[in-house]
Amino acid sequence: MIYDIRHVTTYSYESSVSFARCSLRLEPRSGDGQELVSHSVEIRPRPVDRNVRRDFFGTHTESILIEAPHRTLRIDSRSRVSVSRQAPGRAAPSPAWESVRDLAFESTSLGPASPIGYVFASSLVPVQQPVTSYASRSFPAGSGVLAGAVDLMHRIRTEFRYDPKATVISTPLKEVFEKRHGVCQDFAHVMIAGLRGLGLPAAYVSGYLRTIPPPGQPRLQGADATHAWVSLWCGEGLGWIGLDPTNDILVENDHIELAMGRDFSDVSPVDGIIVGSRKQKLAVAVDVLLVE
Repeated sequence: MIYDIRHVTTYSYESSVSFARCSLRLEPRSGDGQELVSHSVEIRPRPVDRNVRRDFFGTHTESILIEAPHRTLRIDSRSRVSVSRQAPGRAAPSPAWESVRDLAFESTSLGPASPIGYVFASSLVPVQQPVTSYASRSFPAGSGVLAGAVDLMHRIRTEFRYDPKATVISTPLKEVFEKRHGVCQDFAHVMIAGLRGLGLPAAYVSGYLRTIPPPGQPRLQGADATHAWVSLWCGEGLGWIGLDPTNDILVENDHIELAMGRDFSDVSPVDGIIVGSRKQKLAVAVDVLLVE
């Protein structure tokens, strides 16, 4: 499948901003069944400096510097991506979760794909006993790691309510877990916290969902906006498998991956600092169109 994606981010400021330095993570990844065909970003006002690098996790990161006074910052990202991936069946055999846990801790690689980088708590995903206990019910002794993750994903989808007004990105994980309300970022963080509490390597993935559902299928929650899901390392044979707890599905051709990290703070599409205005409004518009 080939997708055209347009992601427009607009900041409107109450007073003039004299300086802005931002990091953009807006270029979709290539690899694991996904190939970037083209990508461009138009920024207004025009930056005086633009530098591109790959961060530790392999994410294309562009740093921009704006020194012209402005009341509006508009970042218009356009991408074309080819996606062809096949997820294993929900009941596919997989190694016992305890063996995957042990292998992860025995890893000697410190590269971006190494499981060892995703087994410890991170800034937005603390390991908390109530969340670990909740996840442990999906992982009886000796059970397959994928089967356990699928069961945990299903329970989150069933027992948590999608509510865009319930949280903001700074809402603590403890509060999200207790209220059982939130959005895709919250559900991904809860699932990751539960998996890491068991010693399993779990990453946070940001990206997009196709806008048009397959014939006869309901529209997925999270379309027309950036989306978030979980990637779980299931051992050397299966590798990293994507799971979407918001929609209770394994990641396949409807998901377009933008960036992967330990939690949202590693993959925020746009972040940075400004000088000059105390109040701002943020508007994000995303279009994901199936080309063929």
